[in-house]
Amino acid sequence: MAEASAQSYSNHTRLDPIFHFFLLPVAAINLIVSIVSCFRNPSLDKGWIIVLSLAAVLAIFLIRTYSLKVQDRVIRLEERLRLSQLLNASLCARIPELTEGQLIALRFAGDAEVPGLTEKALAGNLKPADIKKSIVTWRPDLFRV
Repeated sequence: MAEASAQSYSNHTRLDPIFHFFLLPVAAINLIVSIVSCFRNPSLDKGWIIVLSLAAVLAIFLIRTYSLKVQDRVIRLEERLRLSQLLNASLCARIPELTEGQLIALRFAGDAEVPGLTEKALAGNLKPADIKKSIVTWRPDLFRV
C-alpha cells in the first residue's frame, strides 16, 4: 500500500499506456497514411479507407470518453453517499449544489477534511483544481479508468 500513500495533487493524473501510447498513435498514424496514400493515388477504395480510418479514430475517442463519463457518474454517486454520512444536516442539504467537478475533486480529501472543504466549495464556488490543491491528507483513488 506504499503506492496508495504516495498519490498527491502533482501525481494524481493517470495515463493509460494502451490507450495513450498504442491505440491513439496507431489510429492517428493510420489516418495520416490513408490520407497521404489517397492523395498520391486517388481512388474510391482509398477514399473509403480514409472514412474507415476516421471512424476508427472516432471510435477510440468515444470508447475512452464513455468510460470516463461512466466513471464520473459512479464517483458522483459515491461522493454524494459519502458526504451524506460525513456532513452535518445543514451542509448535507446543500450537497446537490456541488458541481460534478467539485464532487469528483472532493473524493481525494480525507474524511476529516471533507466538511471544511465542502463548506469552502459551496461558499466560494471553488474550482476542482482549487479543492485538490487545498487537500492536506490525500485519499488516493487508484481504481480510475
